[in-house]
Amino acid sequence: MRVASALPPLVGALASLVSASADNAGCNTLGDNLADSVFFPGSTVYQDESQNFWSNTEIMSPSCVFRPGSARELGKAIRLLKEENAKFAVRGGGHMGIRGSNNIDNGVLIVMSALDTLELNDDQSILSVGPSYRWGDVYSWLEPYGLAVAGGRLSPVGVPGLLLAGGVNFYGNQVGFGCDTVVNYEVVLADGSVVDVNQDSHADLFWALKGGSSNFGLVTRFDMQTIPSRKIWAGSYTVSEEYVNDFLKAIATYAADISDPKTHIVPALVPSPGSATLASAILFYDSEDEEFPAAFKPFTDIPAVSSTLAFKTLTDFSAELGQMVTDGINDIFVAGTVVGTTFDELHRGISIINSTFFERLPRLYSQIPAENIAIIQLDWQPIGKLWMDASAKAGGNALGLDSSKVYLAYAEVVEWTGSEYDDIVMQWVEETTYAINNATQKAGLHDPFNYIGDAAGFQEIFPGYGTENHQRLVSIAQKYDPNSVFQTLMPGGFKVY
Repeated sequence: MRVASALPPLVGALASLVSASADNAGCNTLGDNLADSVFFPGSTVYQDESQNFWSNTEIMSPSCVFRPGSARELGKAIRLLKEENAKFAVRGGGHMGIRGSNNIDNGVLIVMSALDTLELNDDQSILSVGPSYRWGDVYSWLEPYGLAVAGGRLSPVGVPGLLLAGGVNFYGNQVGFGCDTVVNYEVVLADGSVVDVNQDSHADLFWALKGGSSNFGLVTRFDMQTIPSRKIWAGSYTVSEEYVNDFLKAIATYAADISDPKTHIVPALVPSPGSATLASAILFYDSEDEEFPAAFKPFTDIPAVSSTLAFKTLTDFSAELGQMVTDGINDIFVAGTVVGTTFDELHRGISIINSTFFERLPRLYSQIPAENIAIIQLDWQPIGKLWMDASAKAGGNALGLDSSKVYLAYAEVVEWTGSEYDDIVMQWVEETTYAINNATQKAGLHDPFNYIGDAAGFQEIFPGYGTENHQRLVSIAQKYDPNSVFQTLMPGGFKVY
């Protein structure tokens, strides 16, 4: 009996040893074949790269760091790791705060830091950008040319994660998602080959990369259309708690009639334990000489307690918003969506989300000291016909949105200090999300779309793209990665199957 009862732990221990051996074999084979790009614990590069993440949630203990200097070198590494059946993770900007999404314990951490292409073509219509960059760096580099791209809104956000998620951006009502402006991807496939992917070459993969994340290959260069931009009129417009109802109506008013393509908004409610809730909207207008457009009147007619609205460069504005990002924090984002076509439907969806979220806050406050709560936020992103028509004009993407509806994608955000509160926060957001989804489903306003860039690890992504798009993504992944390298050896991220 004693022997039999010991077998399951023994089997488990042996399995762990086999797994660890494969992971060490991955580092060892990379060290033997690509020594100049492999860094082990104790080295300065390992220390810097293994800690170079936005959130504490992402800090793990890889066996080694591999920093390829080219797409070809990365391709060779993928072949070697595949031969060894060794697990790996890939980090671009390091901003996705889901444990294991871009880091790994006891495996190879591939970092894109040295893949730093940044150049314009001859007529400056296309920017080629490597996955090492964050958007603030890109905007700063483009500024002397009077150009921008449809990238991230906060300067610290990384290039690859945003574009492979779809890419919500300031110019969405003009150009669609950031991925819709990509005209070519340089991609390392599962067999280690390096290919250019565009409308004329690997057209199915070109579609899949527009919202399909890292399920098909590793992108080592994005070629994006540029946008003329010298100055914009933008800022944060904040009102006091007494005007929250007016603020929620302003969101629905804007969302129900998005008629000015130069506009973009990100409205948010920011509660704080023991103090008043603030309502603040990021307002963006793509103009260097026009201010206070009519589309923003529902917000700007509300008395402000503070406003940073002014003419500024995109570089300055993304840096301004980037100040909201606190490094070294524990955090979770949760995505969701409601849909409607009228003010009444959209206002009802917003109100349901808001009331459900705020009704549950006392439960969180009762379990975590106020000084350990860094920020709580609930924000919305309206996506309407202008945006989706621009996506369609560019060739479409994998996200599966319907231009006959208006989507209000929202995000629940909690950031805190003290790892002892991790489980409390995780349980609270899961239960709160479940309550919100139940309420919006009951009202007939729920949509299964969850934007990857704001999603939590417990959420499903690709079923929300629709059955047809989801199955198409699965088929494309099987075509280009028949051995499921990016589904199994790279365990992090959202998988298509």
